[in-house]
Amino acid sequence: MEYIINHVRLCGTLDSAPVFSHENHGRRFYRFFLAVERLSGTLDRLRVLADWDLLREADCAWGERVLVTGQVRSYNQVTETGRHLLISVFAESLELSEEEPDDQVTLTGTLCRDPVYRRTPLGREICDGMLAVNRGCRRTDYLPCIFWGRTARRIAELSTGARITLTGRLQSREYNKLLESGETERRTAYEISAVSAELTRD
Repeated sequence: MEYIINHVRLCGTLDSAPVFSHENHGRRFYRFFLAVERLSGTLDRLRVLADWDLLREADCAWGERVLVTGQVRSYNQVTETGRHLLISVFAESLELSEEEPDDQVTLTGTLCRDPVYRRTPLGREICDGMLAVNRGCRRTDYLPCIFWGRTARRIAELSTGARITLTGRLQSREYNKLLESGETERRTAYEISAVSAELTRD
């Protein structure tokens, strides 16, 4: 039996008012952004999806510290400018908190394409990978991951189909996307920055 491992724990500041997203099986879901500070001082602005009942019970407001636990989810959004992979946190619990900022992710999944090894302009080793993580109900989340240093070298030796478990953090970064029209569009990418990773045998 294959166990589903997809856990995320975030503690940050509510950075936007909840906005209605969709309704599913009679449950109303709202989306909002949570700002989580890294040790470097950089802010990750992360998208969270929560059931209305969770939001109502937490009774949180913009600027308050919130603790969220749940799963990392992906969704392919089709727009006029093409397909976009949206990464968000599906909240399973949500409450006000006075804890320090926190961002912890644990995932077990399968590499769904060969990892790409490279070096940054400053010479740091990095490896890009895409992890397919089973959600249940025959659904799968596709989550971009980055690995560093010795871990990057180990992951680069793997190929599509390898099953790994990683721990890390969910982070955001902005970039400029060149469109077919020649114009540029400011976008935000989300990825899991792995602290550790190892082969998994179920």
